[in-house]
Amino acid sequence: MQFSWFLPTRGDGRAVNPVTTARGSDAAALSRRPTLEYLTSVARAAEQSGFEAVLTPVGSGCEDPWVVCGALAALTDRLHFLVAFRPGFTLPTLAAQQAATFQRLSGNRLRLNVVTGGDPVEQRAYGDFLDHDARYARAGEFLEVLRGCLAGRSVDFAGEHFRVEGGGLAEPPAVVPPVYLGGASAPAEDVTARFVDTYLTWGEPPAQVAVRLDRVREKAAAVGRALRFGLRIHVVSRDTPEEAWAEADRMLAQMSPAAIAAAQQRFARMDSVGQARMTALHGGTAGEGARSLEIAPNLWAGIGLVREGAATALVGSHEQVAERIAEYAALGFDEFVLSGWPHLEEAWRVGEEVLPLLGAASRAA
Repeated sequence: MQFSWFLPTRGDGRAVNPVTTARGSDAAALSRRPTLEYLTSVARAAEQSGFEAVLTPVGSGCEDPWVVCGALAALTDRLHFLVAFRPGFTLPTLAAQQAATFQRLSGNRLRLNVVTGGDPVEQRAYGDFLDHDARYARAGEFLEVLRGCLAGRSVDFAGEHFRVEGGGLAEPPAVVPPVYLGGASAPAEDVTARFVDTYLTWGEPPAQVAVRLDRVREKAAAVGRALRFGLRIHVVSRDTPEEAWAEADRMLAQMSPAAIAAAQQRFARMDSVGQARMTALHGGTAGEGARSLEIAPNLWAGIGLVREGAATALVGSHEQVAERIAEYAALGFDEFVLSGWPHLEEAWRVGEEVLPLLGAASRAA
C-alpha cells in the first residue's frame, strides 16, 4: 500500500470547508492562509511522518497546483507531488513539456491527476463550455497526445478537440509520471481503462465501491491493460472511538445551516456523477449528531454537507481506522490519499498512529 496526504491550497483550519471554490467558506475555517511557509510545513510533516506523496486540488479558489508544487519540490527531499490539472485548459503538448521539466528539476517526483471538472458554472467562468461527456472525450484525446509525447514519440494527432503535427519533446523524461483520474461515470471509466495508471475513487461503502472496481478492471482488461486503484478519503483518528466521534460531533457543530444549504445548492447544479453519489450518502441534512450519518462501520458522510468532492471520513480509534483501510485494500485498493483538519497536525497524527499499524514504516528524518 502507498499513502499520500493532502495540501490545503485553499486554506486550512480546524473546521471542514469547501476545498476549491472561492465562495462558501466560514472565515474561521480558513484561519491558516495557504502561504508558502504553511504549505511547506504540511509537506514536510507529510514527508517525515511516512507519506509518499501529497495531492493538490485544482479550482477557482485554490492556489495554482503547478506553481505550488514546483516551489515545494525545492523544499522537500523525497516527497512526490500529485498535481491536479484540468485537460483542455492547456494544450497536451505544453503539459508534457511542463511534466518533463518538473521531473528533471524534482528528481522524478511528479504524479499527474487529471480532473475534468464537475461544476458547469465554474467551468464557464474559466471559459470552458463543454458538457460532461464532451469533457471526458477531450480528456481522452489529451491523454493520448500527452502519453505519446512523454514516451518520446513523434506525435501526429487529429481529433475533435486537439490537432498536433510533429509534436513531441526534445528531451523526454527519464521516468514517465503516472497518470491518475477519478470519475464515476461511464465516460470516465472508459478513459481510465485506456489511458490511466491509477483510478481514484471517493470513499463509498465497501460493497458499493467494489462493484465499480470490478467494472473498471473488466474495461481495462478488454483493452489489454491492468490498473492500480486509489481511495481518496478523510480520517478522524483518535486514541479511542469515543474521542474520534466527539471530534466528528465538533466538526459537525461548526457547519452552520446556512453553509450547508449553500453547499447543497451548489452541488445540485453540478453534472458530476461522483458528486451526486457523494450527496446521496447524506441527503443534504445534518441529522442528529455525527453518528446519525455513519453509513458503514466507521464511515462518516458528514464531511460532504459542506465540502465538495471527497465527502466521507473514516472515524474511530487508530486501530479501527487501520482495520477499515485494510478492508478497502482487500478489495484491491493499492493507494490511499488521506487528509484531516488541520492538515498539519493530522499529518503527524495519522503518520505516527495509523500508518505503522498498516506496515507503513515511518521515514522521519
